[in-house]
Amino acid sequence: MKNALLIVAVIALSVLFFLNCFMFPDSHEELIGEPKSEKTNLEILNNNNNNNNNNSFAVVELFTSEGCSSCPPADELMAKLQQQTGDKNIYFMAYHVDYWDRLGWKDQFSSNEFTNRQQKYQDWLHLFVMYTPQFIINGSTEFAGYNESALKQKVSDALKAKTIADLTLSSKSDKDSLEVDFKTNLLEKNTSLFVATIQKQATSNVIRGENKGNILHHVQIVRQLNSFSLTEKQGKVKILKPGNYNLKDFELIGFIQNTVTGKILITTKADLL
Repeated sequence: MKNALLIVAVIALSVLFFLNCFMFPDSHEELIGEPKSEKTNLEILNNNNNNNNNNSFAVVELFTSEGCSSCPPADELMAKLQQQTGDKNIYFMAYHVDYWDRLGWKDQFSSNEFTNRQQKYQDWLHLFVMYTPQFIINGSTEFAGYNESALKQKVSDALKAKTIADLTLSSKSDKDSLEVDFKTNLLEKNTSLFVATIQKQATSNVIRGENKGNILHHVQIVRQLNSFSLTEKQGKVKILKPGNYNLKDFELIGFIQNTVTGKILITTKADLL
């Protein structure tokens, strides 16, 4: 009997360890040393990127959903960091996945395309599970969306890494589409140019599901993500406009990503003409 209880206890502890390490893979970071203060983290971010001409950057991708009760704080955290860092070379994108839609509330911004992108990151980063909210920085590091200290530290780390790669984008509006001109000094094997059409902000009144009764505020919502194999250093690509597209409420973020490793090599915002 005692042996049976011991076996059950060992199994239970093993399951808890698995969930802690893989469902929330960054949770151990907060247990090591004293957490940095908010002021210290902000000073790090500001000091690292005082010179915006050094081509260092941080691409902050958030996988989120209106159907997930733990996602709104992550959305707010991203909005907070965006406001605090101003004109730094930090590029924010929120992808609303669709696998929460089956639980009573369909996220108006959700897409299976964004779920597929998160699944690609699961492969690229060799993860055991896929979850929300999840932050990914520069396509190479990930952590759970509740960890403000990790977010600021990982962004700070990304801004320390300079690159000689360059990318410029400009976009002209047509009736139903956008023509995007690109130019880069980077042409490598297994790379693609991605162009994200971003709605800067929106509000949703959620009437069902885990966030029932809440009014959710979103920023940097990815409405479309288009990819093009990069075979030339200069060229044009064309993308469709979202139905409510306008120059005031939308922006385009372009980035070059390695399609084998997931690493983002360079990024920029498009000049909208």
